[in-house]
Amino acid sequence: MPKFYIKHLTKYTYTDFVIDGANQIMLFPVENDYQKVLSQNITISNNPKIETYQDAFKNTIGTFMVIEPHNYLSISSDVEVETTERLYPEDSVPIHQQWNELKSIKHHTEFIDFLKYKTFDGTPEILDMIQSKNLNVLSPFKIVMEFCGYIYDHFKYIQGITAVDSKLDLVWKLKAGVCQDFTNILLQMVRMSGIPARYVSGYICPSDENTRGEGATHAWIEVFIPFYGWLGIDPTNNVIANQFHVKLSSGRDYHDCAPVKGVYKGNAKDELFVKVKVGTVKSTTENLVFPINKSDKTINSYRKNQEVIQQVQQQQ
Repeated sequence: MPKFYIKHLTKYTYTDFVIDGANQIMLFPVENDYQKVLSQNITISNNPKIETYQDAFKNTIGTFMVIEPHNYLSISSDVEVETTERLYPEDSVPIHQQWNELKSIKHHTEFIDFLKYKTFDGTPEILDMIQSKNLNVLSPFKIVMEFCGYIYDHFKYIQGITAVDSKLDLVWKLKAGVCQDFTNILLQMVRMSGIPARYVSGYICPSDENTRGEGATHAWIEVFIPFYGWLGIDPTNNVIANQFHVKLSSGRDYHDCAPVKGVYKGNAKDELFVKVKVGTVKSTTENLVFPINKSDKTINSYRKNQEVIQQVQQQQ
């Protein structure tokens, strides 16, 4: 059972003092049969009290307030987590029975949100791809893996070419992006096939393979395989998400899983710094250091009582 040490740092610096910061964090790794949190320490500047609750998707969410004037906000999460390898689907149930099972659950409340897809420029081409598949031969699991391989083979991994709010149309046109983009495309492909799929946020950990997406929060999907359950699929690396993937949260899309977001009152412009380090050895001497505040005093428009998603970190 691998053990990983994860340090996730987030800092906002403001060009002037702000007040009444209300924030939400989704930095708590999921605990289940395959993932156990051995320890976690979250440190926040001004030392606010963190309240936690579970959302509709069973993610743990933390909320806190920083009422007093402040010109920066820092959030540090140190996690020690142990993972266990899971068995892959045997895919032995007759294929027609698997597809019939998916048809029978499509109106269940547990799956409705994970079957809705967005139409975009690539929709007609994807529908043609789906219609060309022989569902008498290909099981839901095999179709998902074919789509995962398609994205891996036809989309280039290029950091910085897209942003957190890039549209599916742009990603499809560029045939390039990072893990968040690949996850969003695969999510639509799988849902259009009638297979429930959800967005997953987390970390990818060091392994013997040459993986893409280390050093940042990572994204992949989970699909519902009939007579098996939910299974993680990582299109960025064309692999099944297993013991080297640490899951933070899941939902309909990125907005359900954003690691940090919040609002504040103030006439200030903010700047974001994020750093993630994942290792197999606990370090007692190495610290990830926040950058020194810049002297930029550019003032932004007044943002009061307006929700601003502070963390625009793109999952790599």
